[in-house]
Amino acid sequence: MTSISTISKGSIIRFRGEPHRIESLVHRTPGNLRAFYQAGMKNLKTGRNVEYRFSANEAVDLITTERKQYQYLYRESDGYVMMDSETFDQITIPKETIGPPSRFLKEGMLVDIVFADDGSILEAELPIFVELEIHETSPATKDDRATSGTKPAIVETGTEVNVPMFIQTGSIIRIDTRSGDYMERVKK
Repeated sequence: MTSISTISKGSIIRFRGEPHRIESLVHRTPGNLRAFYQAGMKNLKTGRNVEYRFSANEAVDLITTERKQYQYLYRESDGYVMMDSETFDQITIPKETIGPPSRFLKEGMLVDIVFADDGSILEAELPIFVELEIHETSPATKDDRATSGTKPAIVETGTEVNVPMFIQTGSIIRIDTRSGDYMERVKK
């Protein structure tokens, strides 16, 4: 147990029996009232965001974590098979652990996996930006390229993304895995 005043953004604590990552932590001293910490947290099991007000001297249970890099190999019915880049051990990560960004997983991609001190998997983080090839999109006419609209395109992982009109089949684009938004065209 440690004081909430020593915790920083990004720390993982056990709150009400479940692991939570601190997304924001603000120290407040309102007028002549006692100081407190306003914490915005994300439940790592359910994915829900939680707001909680800790008193300034309250103790929390800090979870000791280990971050390792794994390489994505292939998808199974119950999850994703990853290989440790150093020991070549394979593990299967449930779909819920990665969440919506899993639609951008590509063979050979490196994924950061966060383990708790008891060996359980807390979360898996994809790179923020990934580069994927467009496999299918409607061709753009000369008039379409002059406008600023978007059109749907299917990338190599099978996911549909909205892209600008000038993007063609075979183009490589950069995508933000957090939101699924097109960022830019990659020139190679």
